[in-house]
Order: sequence, then C-alpha cells, then structure tokens
Amino acid sequence: MQVIPAIDLRGGCCVRLRQGDYNQETIFGDDPAAMAARWETEGASRIHLVDLDGAKAGRPVNIEAVRSILGRVKVPCQLGGGVRDEETIATWLDAGLERVIVGTQALKDPAWFRAMALKYPSRLVLGLDARDGRVATEGWLDVSSVEATALAEQFDDLPLGGVVYTDIACDGMLEGPNLATTGALALRLKNPVIASGGVGSLEDLAHLAALPIAACIVGRALYDGRFGLREARERAGDHSIAP
Repeated sequence: MQVIPAIDLRGGCCVRLRQGDYNQETIFGDDPAAMAARWETEGASRIHLVDLDGAKAGRPVNIEAVRSILGRVKVPCQLGGGVRDEETIATWLDAGLERVIVGTQALKDPAWFRAMALKYPSRLVLGLDARDGRVATEGWLDVSSVEATALAEQFDDLPLGGVVYTDIACDGMLEGPNLATTGALALRLKNPVIASGGVGSLEDLAHLAALPIAACIVGRALYDGRFGLREARERAGDHSIAP
C-alpha cells in the first residue's frame, strides 16, 4: 500500500483541520514548497494536495502555493478542492499535476463528470467524502442524501485514477480510520481505493495495508511526529519508487 503525505493549503500555509471544521485549524508551516521537498526527501513517491480555500469557494484559490510546490518537487502530485469545471481541470493538469480530484461536481453533475473522466483517462480521481455514510460537498459544509458507496459504484466503469474515500468523522482525529467501511468499499469497486483520514499510528497503517486498497493519505500524524514517513512506508509495505 502506497503512503501519500498530505499538504492541506489555506491562506498559502500548510494547515490541518479537525473533522473538516474550518474553525478548528492548526498551522504547520508557511512554506508549502519546502514541506513538499521534505516529503520528497523522506521518500514520498506521490504527494496529496488540498486547496481548502478552493473547496469552500468553488474555484482554485491557493494557486501560487501549488505552483511553487510543482516547481520544487519531481514526484507526481494530485490535488483536490474547488475543481468544478473543465477549465480548472485543464489548467491544473497543464500546470504539472498528475491527477485532479473531483468531489462536489461529480455529485451535482454526474453526466459532466463522466464526460471529463472519459476525456482525461486516469487523470481524474473521484473524491468521496462521507459523513454517516452520505456524501458531503462544498468543502464538507453540506451533506447530501446520496450514499457514498452508491455514488462510487455509479462511476466504477470509468477509467479513473482512483477513488479517495474520507470518513469525515475520523479526519484529523488520529483515532484510526474506518476500516470496515473502507474495506467494504474497496471490495465493491474495480477502481483503486485510496483511504484518507484517521491514521494516528503505525498499527493503523498495518491494518489498512491488510485491506484491498491501493494507497493511504496521511496528514496530521506525520506533522505531529507520531511516526516518520520512512517508518510509515515500511509498515505499509510501500515499495513504490518516485520517478
């Protein structure tokens, strides 16, 4: 299982939110490019970026911070947050992102997301953020009536780069991911599942690695120093190599 360090961007800084709450923010640094370089040096073969301001605004916001990261590291980067139209997708891919994550707009306009996934095969990732099993959108500020599993299955015939599944209740809590839900989702999908949220220990990574998932995004546990990226990759059996 690949371990992907996360860099969440707000106001040009590296931050983490507790359960997606914009009022519960911890700032970990004001130089995102330096942070990305650190993860690359420690062995990351991919980096996960989130434009938190963009997710809330519905359009890219932390553009300069992302460009500085892409100019600093050679490992592929994926980004989510505020991706609601094809122009944004094309702009980010042209800027050098490997993959772009779409969440809110996939729920709001399934036909559009399907067309985009076919136009950009393997370059789009479905962002599946769930609260009590239902899809949350608009930077997790709104919760829909659509079940997360149903939405993922609706798009499982598409050539996606993956499905990032986040249980919001676990995110930023460091109390362990929702193994049952994540595992059940992975068993039902052909597209690779990427777990996100809740990892607080090396044991959590070992439990996730035992599931049929492709990767795990890790954020706060790394920033808090609960373990290092090299340790995490070893425990998860991550043998991926950066290009």
